[in-house]
Amino acid sequence: MPNKLIIRGRCFEWGQRTHLMGILNVTPDSFSDGGEFNTTSTALAQAQALIAAGADIIDVGGQSTRPGAKQITLAEELDRVLSILQVLRSEISIPISVDTTRASVAKAAVEAGADMVNDISGGTFDLEMLPTVASLNVPIVLMHIRGNPQTMQKQTDYQDLLGEIYSFLANQIAAATATGINQEKIIIDPGIGFAKNYEQNLEIFRRLRSLKPLNCPILVGASRKSFIGRILNQPNPKARVWGTAAACCAAIFNGADILRVHDVQEMRDVSLVADALFRYEAQGNC
Repeated sequence: MPNKLIIRGRCFEWGQRTHLMGILNVTPDSFSDGGEFNTTSTALAQAQALIAAGADIIDVGGQSTRPGAKQITLAEELDRVLSILQVLRSEISIPISVDTTRASVAKAAVEAGADMVNDISGGTFDLEMLPTVASLNVPIVLMHIRGNPQTMQKQTDYQDLLGEIYSFLANQIAAATATGINQEKIIIDPGIGFAKNYEQNLEIFRRLRSLKPLNCPILVGASRKSFIGRILNQPNPKARVWGTAAACCAAIFNGADILRVHDVQEMRDVSLVADALFRYEAQGNC
């Protein structure tokens, strides 16, 4: 695996420490914070708070991908994302990721100052996504999913869960590199909660290291998700911080390089301690 990636002058040295991607949903309907940060002033304040808490990347999303979420129009997504991005880019210096499955949104966002693309479809919803990202020469997160947010929870019948996730990601890495994306700029995500049931989500954590032969950094997004709510018997996503902390610690132990989280300050503490415990032989040189 490539040992480091430079994004907007920041060094992401894989294996040396856990990096935190702070979630900034500029949507009215995201599962735990919908409607809280969908104005430029609230989004900027939240981004600044995430950075102060220790975020390495801010991930801006204008389309909710919670189970059952309806697809918004291209114009709506562009309006949501670009209005926020233009304000953020002038005020913050850390890398910004755009969470989208549409190539035209990715292109417009990068032109407005975003530094990377986070595609929950792994480049499968929009066949122009991978060529577009190649032309933009930015990193991309390729996530595993089946179906789409409207149908994915009905598509959890796997013969070999991790084998099928591995195969999907391997195929998408090959497709990405064939379009001209440098493999050093590809990050993979097993897609916790996306076409996976409760038991399957737990299995991904236990067997996360089986994705290491793909030779890409691994991103895990477990923050506040429903499998944690089930374990804790906690229906309120915002009350799942300690459960998220346990999941993040397990992810780090099993090889995660990036954690996509809402509660950056708390997960920063988790990652610092987990890194000290599990990455004790790592020596950084960035």
